[in-house]
Amino acid sequence: MTIRHDMLTAAARAKRLLNNSAADVVAFVAGRMNPDGGFRGRAGLSDLYYTVFGIESLLALGARTDLTSTADYLTGLDDSQLDLVHLACLARCRATLIETGIDLSPHGESIAARLESFRSLDNGYANVRGAQRGTAYGCFLALAAHQDIQLRLPDTPALVQCLHSLRRPDSGYANDHSIDAASTPATAAAVVALHYLGQPVSHLSAQWLLARSRATGGFLATPNAPIPDLLSTATAIHALALTGADIDPIRRPALEFVDSLWSTEGAFAGNWLDDTLDCEYAYYALLAIGHLSTD
Repeated sequence: MTIRHDMLTAAARAKRLLNNSAADVVAFVAGRMNPDGGFRGRAGLSDLYYTVFGIESLLALGARTDLTSTADYLTGLDDSQLDLVHLACLARCRATLIETGIDLSPHGESIAARLESFRSLDNGYANVRGAQRGTAYGCFLALAAHQDIQLRLPDTPALVQCLHSLRRPDSGYANDHSIDAASTPATAAAVVALHYLGQPVSHLSAQWLLARSRATGGFLATPNAPIPDLLSTATAIHALALTGADIDPIRRPALEFVDSLWSTEGAFAGNWLDDTLDCEYAYYALLAIGHLSTD
């Protein structure tokens, strides 16, 4: 299995718990598709980053949406102009559409060459070319992208070493070397990447993630964050599920937290103070609900 497959499999389990509300989520996400086939970002324009979440939310919920125009949108993009984040998004979108039966010409070698331009000097990956050190998110994205284009990631031992260098004394992970404190999204990214690289993940890192959960539900992005958020909650739960950690104690309050972010428009807010709805948080809600639902 790959990062993309496991996340999509988990998100698909949300359909049962959502029940009739699943159709509302489908309607919301499908309504975010622009005429050019891309999915709208927060500025209203088609955005490759949000297109990932649009496509995969629809697939997770089993929606029968014609994505042919989305394939055209992807084909029209110039990958030489993309940063690491959007390059990984392109790889993921293409891989997903190909698996739905849409015919897209092979593009893996071109994407792989572009990915290598984001190698940092320590042989990790960063979103800025020529960076001295790699980041947890950069390593996660590069690994996922190589899985999606079905090409081996070069020099994986160096990538593992880069990730280990980001582990902090409290067993959480910082996103980059300039940050002293660990964060939930960075720790989740590092844990997930190490898992797929076949590396052992310390139970202390899983405990660090669990300690970010609140008794009232949701996960904090950092120990001092004022309120929980959906991104931290979904990514932490996904990482914990991969480690085999027991999430039963946080299952009900976490579900109640996600439910508190629900909008009658058929989507989820990113946190209690954010009233902007988009495909990204729709997908993260599905991911969280899928892991938290019981068979």
